[in-house]
Amino acid sequence: MINKRRPTAVLIGLLAATVLTGPAPALADEETPAEPPKVELVLDVSGSMRARDIDGRSRISVAQQAFNEVVDALPEETQLGIRVLGATYRGKDKKQGCLDTQQIVPVGPVDRVQAKAAVATLRPTGFTPVGLALRSAAQDLGTGATARRIVLITDGEDTCAPPDPCEVARELAAQGTKLVVDTLGLAPDEKVRRQLLCIAGATGGTYTAAQSADELTGRIKQLVDRANETYTAAPTVVGGTAECANAPLLAPGVYSDREAFSEHRWYRVPVRPGQELRASVSVALDRPVNPDHGVLLRATAADGRELVRGVDAGSGRTDLVSAGLRWSATEEGATPTPGATPVPATTVCLVVSNSFAPRPGTRATPGMPVELTVDVVASSPAPAAPDLGRGWVLLALLTLAGLLTGLVAGLLTRWWVATWREN
Repeated sequence: MINKRRPTAVLIGLLAATVLTGPAPALADEETPAEPPKVELVLDVSGSMRARDIDGRSRISVAQQAFNEVVDALPEETQLGIRVLGATYRGKDKKQGCLDTQQIVPVGPVDRVQAKAAVATLRPTGFTPVGLALRSAAQDLGTGATARRIVLITDGEDTCAPPDPCEVARELAAQGTKLVVDTLGLAPDEKVRRQLLCIAGATGGTYTAAQSADELTGRIKQLVDRANETYTAAPTVVGGTAECANAPLLAPGVYSDREAFSEHRWYRVPVRPGQELRASVSVALDRPVNPDHGVLLRATAADGRELVRGVDAGSGRTDLVSAGLRWSATEEGATPTPGATPVPATTVCLVVSNSFAPRPGTRATPGMPVELTVDVVASSPAPAAPDLGRGWVLLALLTLAGLLTGLVAGLLTRWWVATWREN
């Protein structure tokens, strides 16, 4: 999913320390992948793309313009592929038409001129084999250590099932291929919307309805950029619980989960004295929600005492709400003395809460995509304020300050009274 350049290296020392606290934490992926981010755009070129209902232009011409702008703005390190469906078969034989999907640009470093030329020749033609195109796109991207992203742009429901595109998406997610499918709908059709939501939800992706050329271009660029930003930190899937006692124990890393509307999900992180917990959470707005909403991230002690809370943080994006916090274990106890017996780690409970409410007709399941980043580092206390002392020293300082204040006030009063009488 739900923000970002994030640390993914696991601190080995923390793992040793947690022996005293119970089971070892869940581990996020440790190694930074060497391979580049990979994304494939899958474009519907079926007959319905001739419709002229987007800014007075045909759907296919709007999509072609968007593709051109995306290719021009593509980051150098991103490998891009383009696959089409319904682009070549003009006949009426459904069996043959439902096999009509081709990769017109292979996944790899992009030749911008070649890619734009391939897209420019597309003409709306045939059927809509979305399920087959998704399965083929997953094969185009292959497997590896990083997350792959498919961006599906279509204006219609699959007309060729089986394979049903929702079932294909679930099948790909079950394979653990770290594949995310984002969907863009070009037609205000409820059946299409439900199908695209299902595809995106099965793989942790997002659904967006694009009703203008600018919306389509901006959204595709955003999704391609997101693939570039997050590919080095493919989140580890984890399931938060309804209470801290049985919540999953997390090591530093990046995790993904799903959270229902207005839900609280709990996780645990061991933090030793002298260490600082840094955590952030992002929740993706992958469906229509009411405008008044927020995300809260809290750290609590095992007995329920709140230690610190993080507030909503602006990310510059309208499809994401984030919050973050910092908490140092020294706030609960003294810094350990070098050479002393190790002090057991404090188990900190992280609570992710949201105040999202669905708009009428919005599906509540699956939950909203959540991405949680956890890190534990050496504590970095804030600069100390001037120390006025403690106990009797502080009392003496306050007494002296009171006497001096009274003396000055008395002298000023006497001077004022004397001056008033003379005048």
